Formats: sequence, C-alpha cells, structure tokens
Amino acid sequence: METSIARTVSPNGAKKSILRAFKKKRPIFLWGPPGIGKSEVIGQITDNMENSHLIDIRLSLWDPTDIKGMPYYSSNDNTMKWAPPVELPTEEFAKQFNHIVLFLDEMNSAAPAVQAAAYQLVLNRRVGTYVLPDNVLIVAAGNRDADKGVTYRMPAPLANRFIHLELAVSFPDWFDWAVDNRLHKDVVGYITFSKKDLYDFDPKSPSRSFATPRSWSFVSELIDDEDGDDVTTTDLVAGSVGEGLAVKFMAHRKIASSMPNPSDILEGKVEKITNKEISAMYSLTVSLCYELKEACDNGDKKFDAKVNNFLRFSMDNFETELVVMGIKLALTQYSLPIDPDEVECFDEFHERYGKYITAAQAA
Repeated sequence: METSIARTVSPNGAKKSILRAFKKKRPIFLWGPPGIGKSEVIGQITDNMENSHLIDIRLSLWDPTDIKGMPYYSSNDNTMKWAPPVELPTEEFAKQFNHIVLFLDEMNSAAPAVQAAAYQLVLNRRVGTYVLPDNVLIVAAGNRDADKGVTYRMPAPLANRFIHLELAVSFPDWFDWAVDNRLHKDVVGYITFSKKDLYDFDPKSPSRSFATPRSWSFVSELIDDEDGDDVTTTDLVAGSVGEGLAVKFMAHRKIASSMPNPSDILEGKVEKITNKEISAMYSLTVSLCYELKEACDNGDKKFDAKVNNFLRFSMDNFETELVVMGIKLALTQYSLPIDPDEVECFDEFHERYGKYITAAQAA
C-alpha cells in the first residue's frame, strides 16, 4: 500500500494536515521510518488541542480479543456479552474532554487478525457492542515495508478508510523542536553545522545503530550527564547513532569545549575568539542564546547589557550566517524582548544585518 505514496510532509506540515482532517473526523495514517518522530507529532497535536486527551495503543502488542473484548455469560438474560477493553474510552470518560485522540501506533506491525478487529473500529467506529464516543478522533501510524521492520500488508478495505501521509525529516522543524526542548548545545550545534547527519537510516545497512531525531535526543541526554569518561561516552554515543557519527561528534565536542564560557561573553569579559572552527562556533551561538533565554526568564537586571554584548560579540567574531542564525533564534524561537533603545549597538547591528534578518524571518 505505502509504495504508492510519493508525496512527503514535514512534521509541521503533518500537524496542519492532521488537524484539518480531524475537523471532518477523517482517520489519518502516518507513515514513516523508525525514529523520525511520528509518535511525537501526535503527542504535540494533542497537547495543543484544548482540553484533549491522548490514548496511545501499540497494536503490535495486542491480540484480537484485546480490541473486541472478552466474552462473558450474562445470567440476567442468558446471553453472551462482551466486556470492552479498559483502554478504549467510555462515554462517561469521554465527557471530560473536548476531544480524545485514539492513536493506533504500529498498526501495520499488528497481526492480520488484529488489523481485522481494528478495521471494524476504524470503519464503523464500533467493535462488537462497544461504540466509540463522538468526540474520539482516530489516527494510526506505522513503518513502511522497506524499513526492515516487522510489517504486514494492510488490507485494501482498511487502507482505503484512511487519509495517508508520509512523514519526512525536516531540519528546520527539528531545530525548532530541539531548541524548545533545550537539547544539549553540542547536539544542536553539531547538527546545525552538519545537517545531513540528523538522519542516516539505511535499511540495507547491517548496523543496529543509526542517526534519527530520536537517537540524537538520546545523545543529548547522555552528554547532559557529566558522569563517565570520554571512552564510555563515545561507546554510548556510538550505540545511539553509529560509530562513524560518534567519532565525528566527539571530535566536535572536544573542539567546542575550547570555546569561551558563554556567561563570560555575555558579561563582556570576552570580546574575541581565536578558535574559528565553524562547528564549534555553531555550538557557541546556541549556548549564547540559551544563556540569554535564562537571563530573560530569571528577570536579570543586566539583560539589556547582555543582549548588547551578544550582538557586539557576534558582529566581531561570526560570519553573517551565524549572526543571522543567532538573532533569529533569539527573536523568533525564544521571543526575547530586545529593546532597540536599551541596546547600545543595536543601530549598528541593524544597519549591517537588518536585511538578512528580515529575509531569514520571511523564509
């Protein structure tokens, strides 16, 4: 089925499409390779919908009776009835929310008998005597046949009940997500410098470890924990994204560690850097924006002075691309309240880079 899908969407594009389909109560099937962020997309959509609740069901772990329920004898009328699974929402439970998103994950990894049971749920919004409440929205997800996972071909009648979207990796979408979730500066800096390394899954490769948005989040967690030596850290990074990328990333970290402390730069104690290694400067730019965000959130009285030192340092040390990336991150991603009247070098900065920043924000 999925081989007929030629068009792909970014994570942000998928969110818009899914929300639009939800308005018509049309079920969506989100295809994509492992680690690309399918589950995260559905979670973010639910979080952004007012008074909504997510029910995440991994169909690959279910049996047919887990969907249909278990039969039992009713002594009241001498009939067999069905007890629906507790995971499916009752009418009483559904009344608490504006919407309930029923996420049938790994749907095409479920056995054919399970898919057949799910077909009734998707097609008729009921299974056995159980009926889905009206405010339940259905979305499913799964890997493609070519992704080297365990999959079963989806029956055509079931497939035809879905609107199919295929998710693709998008660096801009990942960057926004990474900054919002405060991934480690070295991860964000390295991937910003080497965007192709964000995702390198090859289903033909024998390697068990490969780079995906998900595995880079593992790396961020690992290096946030300062315990352990470089060898141990390299082993863990290699186990997350593969040995080749681990070596490159750890070399980047070593160079980035030689950069000045971002706090000293914002305090005006450092004006020039001698290390011009480009990937390290990407990490430094991200670090400076992280520090500015913390200063803003904490109500730092020196915030305007720190912004001034940030802009001055950027002008004196960075190429145009990095300067624009830094100020765009500060203004667009973090919405930092930069007051031109309170920042001494703002006029000079705007004269030199204003047209580039305007173009970048419009892109």
